[in-house]
Amino acid sequence: MHISGVSSDSMDSKFSSQTCHHAARCDEKEKEDEYLGEDFLPSKLGTKEYWDDAYQRELQAFEDIGDVGEIWFGEESMGRVVRWLDKMKIPRNAAILDIGTGNGVFLVELAKHGFTNLTGIDYSTSAVKLSHNILEKEGLSNVKVKEIDFLSFSEELGSFDVSIDKGTFDAITLSVDAKDDGKERYVKALLGVLRMGGFFVITSCNWTKEQLLDIFSNGFKFLHELPTPGFQFGGRTGNSVTVLVLERI
Repeated sequence: MHISGVSSDSMDSKFSSQTCHHAARCDEKEKEDEYLGEDFLPSKLGTKEYWDDAYQRELQAFEDIGDVGEIWFGEESMGRVVRWLDKMKIPRNAAILDIGTGNGVFLVELAKHGFTNLTGIDYSTSAVKLSHNILEKEGLSNVKVKEIDFLSFSEELGSFDVSIDKGTFDAITLSVDAKDDGKERYVKALLGVLRMGGFFVITSCNWTKEQLLDIFSNGFKFLHELPTPGFQFGGRTGNSVTVLVLERI
């Protein structure tokens, strides 16, 4: 997390579901892994098997009781990005990519807000099926969802005006398969899908602003840091989530 000198156990009590709905998974990672310099040790949260199992359970719950499942970082995280899109007057027909779309709920939110050119990708078959089911229930047949591993970049994916990541980069950097070059492969894939002058909006509960700016220094420039709830503990101030907007240059 984004504060030094405070244990994850102490910080747990400071998190609310609104501040970081994904915090439970981040805290689980902190309890089982140690932070080493600029990288984390591999975790099960970085494995495809973990997410396949998680989304299979959410898919079953949706089919049984209509529960769409977890909203990463909470509903406010979606509203925060949508407000920024409005502030920047992003055209409603702008090509928007949701990287690691999961259950596709953010795509639903964007569509309901009037955006018409939406694509979500995920490498989990269960997540893609869940997204399709939720979008179908919402009557949003024009929203595209594809089963794609973002690190295996393909030009067939197309190019986009805005790319959004809420927690996927966090998970990738916990993958044993991507431990050595995951960050570099992610940046390369992002450069491949984002048009010049396009925007990248990333929400992370693992990486600080300074770390993210360093990781994405090649091909991007910093535009904005979106405000997120902060907390104080033991005389220190911190944020559990970082949200940055970068521009492709």
